[in-house]
Amino acid sequence: MLRLTKKADYGLMALKYLAEQPMESSGQNARPAAQSAKDIAQAYHIPPPLLAKILQTLARAGLLISHAGTNGGYALARPASQISAFEVIRAIDGPLFITSCITIHGTCDLAGHCTIKEPLRKVNDSITDLLSNIRISDLVEKPDPYHGENSAAVAGGLVTILA
Repeated sequence: MLRLTKKADYGLMALKYLAEQPMESSGQNARPAAQSAKDIAQAYHIPPPLLAKILQTLARAGLLISHAGTNGGYALARPASQISAFEVIRAIDGPLFITSCITIHGTCDLAGHCTIKEPLRKVNDSITDLLSNIRISDLVEKPDPYHGENSAAVAGGLVTILA
């Protein structure tokens, strides 16, 4: 079973929250209103110090914009439709490898005799492709036109991948 870390899960939740916020317009430019880390933490019951570190990491990665001051907080750096789940996970957890034989450092000691390296690389590539095609906008809850309730666009959110 492959699971996202809590940090990656919280990062995705935070970006989903930011994507659901209304836009504020100033003149001809509409931009998302900045939201405080405290508000996001309260909305999802995330420990505030941990969320603050995650948001800072996402801002350094260029996925969020940090606004200082009394009305400060965080906002998406790009539209939610242009930010992938893979970008968020990679910014928080680093490169995605499902096994230690596929690493940033090259091959393992058994590379010459291994019979599963190529199939595992294909699995790793498939997971990367899947996560790259899931956008933050896909996670945003939209009203159900038949029932008037909120229904999650992607099965309640992206928290666990079973392999």
